[in-house]
Amino acid sequence: MKKVLIANRGEIAVRIARACADYGTRSAAVFADPDADALHVRVADEAWSLGGSAPAETYLDIGKLLAAARTSGADAVHPGYGFLSESAEFARRVEEAGLVWIGPSPGSIEALGDKTTARRIATSVGAPLVAGTPGPVAGADEVVAFADEHGLPIAIKAAFGGGGRGMRVVHRREDVRDAFDSAVREAVAAFGRGECFVEQYLDRPRHVEAQVLGDGRGTVVVVGTRDCSLQRRHQKLVEEAPAPFLTAEQHRLVVEAARDVCAAVDYRGAGTVEFLVGTSGTVSFLEVNTRLQVEHPVTEETTGVDLVRQQLLVADGLPLEVTSTPEPRGHAFEFRLNAEDPGRGFLPTPGTVERFDLPGGRGVRVDSGVVVGSRVPGAYDSLLAKLVVSGRDRPEALRRARTALAELAVEGVSTVLPFHRRVVADPAFTGEDGFGVHTRWIETECAWLDELAAARPADDGDEEVVRTWVELDGRRVRLGLPAGLLRAAAPGPGAAAVPAAEVPDTGAVRAPVAGTLLAWRADDGATVAEGEAVAVMEAMKMETVVPAPAAGVLRRSAAEGDTCSAGAELGRVVSS
Repeated sequence: MKKVLIANRGEIAVRIARACADYGTRSAAVFADPDADALHVRVADEAWSLGGSAPAETYLDIGKLLAAARTSGADAVHPGYGFLSESAEFARRVEEAGLVWIGPSPGSIEALGDKTTARRIATSVGAPLVAGTPGPVAGADEVVAFADEHGLPIAIKAAFGGGGRGMRVVHRREDVRDAFDSAVREAVAAFGRGECFVEQYLDRPRHVEAQVLGDGRGTVVVVGTRDCSLQRRHQKLVEEAPAPFLTAEQHRLVVEAARDVCAAVDYRGAGTVEFLVGTSGTVSFLEVNTRLQVEHPVTEETTGVDLVRQQLLVADGLPLEVTSTPEPRGHAFEFRLNAEDPGRGFLPTPGTVERFDLPGGRGVRVDSGVVVGSRVPGAYDSLLAKLVVSGRDRPEALRRARTALAELAVEGVSTVLPFHRRVVADPAFTGEDGFGVHTRWIETECAWLDELAAARPADDGDEEVVRTWVELDGRRVRLGLPAGLLRAAAPGPGAAAVPAAEVPDTGAVRAPVAGTLLAWRADDGATVAEGEAVAVMEAMKMETVVPAPAAGVLRRSAAEGDTCSAGAELGRVVSS
């Protein structure tokens, strides 16, 4: 391969561009209009515009991506993760264009990327798994019927895609229809296809996975295991390798099933086989991600295997550099640095990165897609960077993680950093008395999450903040005050009078986040209860429910598909 077109953006595009440089091949980036000055555009050897802003007209447009490959003279395409990375159609069209596809064969993607087909393959090789529908369901009625037969909770999942997109867990029968509609919408937005299937959902499960490499010629190697149980909205926040607190039998089941599932399709390149581990110890096959994972660095740090390099080697027709499962060397954590506000339910927070101080020291690695001045657009995923910390064992890696997280500083957008700093000290995560984290721990058992809202810095809002340093008892302390407060406290000559506090507008239905109004849940003129879901917003590929602020009659003013700023009035609830 002489030049690789990177059909992606953000930190993974940066990671691939750097791997190409190490490998000795040139890289060509692509970019949507909001990403014209993004870090991945600067790092690659060259960059080509896709023209447009929305994912559907840029990073999900196969025609534009192939045109960019032709124009740039690229002879290979690396899809990264997300977007079209698990699209068999894209892989096939890349190969039909005479280009090298750096990933599994289109046939493998079809077999394993379709989660219902993957379940059948898992069954055929004896992998453990819970009950589920044999294929995509035709509608909400079939989901209700499955729940009535097998019981709740159930998981509704996008048949094509991954990363938690298009997945909804339902605990109450009356929530099935809304959850199904929401899963379909999110799957279409993220992957271009809305088919969903249903399976039983293990209560309080851990999420454990195995990293796999295959050469497409019969060799399949499980490189290592990971735990990815710490999630919000079924999307990962913290991952670690190797997966801790597994019994020898559980580890054996995970490794052997992962190898056998991938060997059944003569797997080529990097992939991940995911499992759930229930509180009873039950291990159940979940899905196969036919691509590189966001969390691949923790496996690299604990095995010494450069997974992107292995992808490039296999695509070039060369043998893998790893032929058997390596013994883990120490332990590693990955902390995803998302532009989300944990004190407001992990709402996305697009904006401009004004400060980005990175930690250092032994065992610290940062894979970033931003620098100071980078604009974080609302149309794409909220991931800014990944902090990866490793040590000789889990306790040492945790100690180093606490230090690195304390050194890390981001301003301009809210991030999940306050959550990370708290969770590395929580006994449920540190595991001194047993590992208590599961995939719904944040939503159901995290006792201190609400405290992050009170601790949120004043400059998370839209108001200008004046920063300075003060000295308290000899200690230097950083202080930030809203500019309006300073003006009110010390008005100069001719300063405008400070207006009296306004009475809160309790009837306005406001957008909780900048994004798109996906759907109204209540009709115009409908009588709604306080707290009832009346609309759904989408931002950074996440859906956010908008509740009624009061009881009364809904009067809608925004239309489905409208782009709205945070705090914009979508409608009003008036007295009935």
